[in-house]
Amino acid sequence: IVNGNNYSDDWQKDAAKRGLLNHRTSVDAFGEILGKDTVAAFETYGVLKDRELRARYEVALEQYNKSLNIEGQLMVLMGNRYILPAAYRYLGQLAESVAALKAAGATAKELRKVLDKVGKLVDETKRAVDHLQNVLDHESNGDALKHAKYFRDKVVPAMLVLRESADALETLVPQDLWPLPTYREMLFIK
Repeated sequence: IVNGNNYSDDWQKDAAKRGLLNHRTSVDAFGEILGKDTVAAFETYGVLKDRELRARYEVALEQYNKSLNIEGQLMVLMGNRYILPAAYRYLGQLAESVAALKAAGATAKELRKVLDKVGKLVDETKRAVDHLQNVLDHESNGDALKHAKYFRDKVVPAMLVLRESADALETLVPQDLWPLPTYREMLFIK
C-alpha cells in the first residue's frame, strides 16, 4: 500500500527497486489479466475460465478505444465549434482596439502584448485541433491492442496539447465571449 503520490518519480523508482508491477497506462495493465498465474488462479478457484478472461480483456480494449475516440472527436468539435470562434472574436476585438488606439496616437504597448499572446494561443489551438483530427483519422486494422497503443501513444498526447492551449485561452477570453462553463464555474458554481 502506498499512501503517497503513486505518480511521483520517487514512487516510480521505489516500485522498480521493489520489483513491483507499475504499469503507467491502462493499455499496459490490461494484459495482466492474461498472465499464466492470473489465469491459473481464476481457473483454480472456479471464478473465470481462460476464455472468459480473454473476453474481458478484449472488451476492456474495445471500451478504451471507443472512449478515447469519442473524447478525441468531442475535443475536435469543441475546439472548432466553441473555443476557436470565441477566441477569434476576442482576437478581433483586441485588434480593433489596438488599431483605434494607434489611430488616436496612443502606443498601446500592453494591449499589443495581449493581442500577440492571444494570437499565439489561437494559432497553437488551431494547430492542435487539426493535429488531433489527423491522428484520429487512421485505420485500426482490427487489432484492438495495436489500436489501443496507437491511442495511448498518438491520440492522448495530441489531446493533452490541445487541452493546454485551450485552457490557456479560457483564462484570457472574457467571460461574456467564452461559450463553455469554465473550471471555476464548474467547481464553485457562480
